[in-house]
Amino acid sequence: MMTLYEELLPSPVGTITILTDGDGVLRVLEFEDFGARMERLLRLHYRPGGWRVVPAVRTSDAMRAMTAYFAGDVAAIDGLPTATGGTDFQRSVWQALRDVGAGRTVAYVDIAAAIGRPSAVRAVGLANGSNPIAIVVPCHRIIGRSGALTGYGGGLERKRWLLAHEGVGLV
Repeated sequence: MMTLYEELLPSPVGTITILTDGDGVLRVLEFEDFGARMERLLRLHYRPGGWRVVPAVRTSDAMRAMTAYFAGDVAAIDGLPTATGGTDFQRSVWQALRDVGAGRTVAYVDIAAAIGRPSAVRAVGLANGSNPIAIVVPCHRIIGRSGALTGYGGGLERKRWLLAHEGVGLV
């Protein structure tokens, strides 16, 4: 059974739940008001009953990086170690998302091309929606091919705020 250490970070977009493992690797970052989604993703990624959550006893690197991110250092999260369950395909999508730097946006088609699967646009969208590490694996940086703001698991207002915080001008 994996032990996950929980920290709560108040932020301008709501309280964020941060779960790290015993090595300090970020496993989950989710908005606290999306607890049911987080539980569902934990079951999918780590099998039911395969984890337990306990309060963190010390401040994690993930907490420090997220605090710096919200203080204006948007690159503070770039090198943060993460680990997830998921399929090889999903992990390739999430890695491609991490390669999209702050201040940039891409469309699903761009991620599909980046992972060498240009016809897998719909599957990229599904993988994006199953991302258990919000913000650090920046699924909020995906916009519509036309440049329009599209859906986001945390809600469009959060997405709009995160993109503006990172310097993306939206029309």
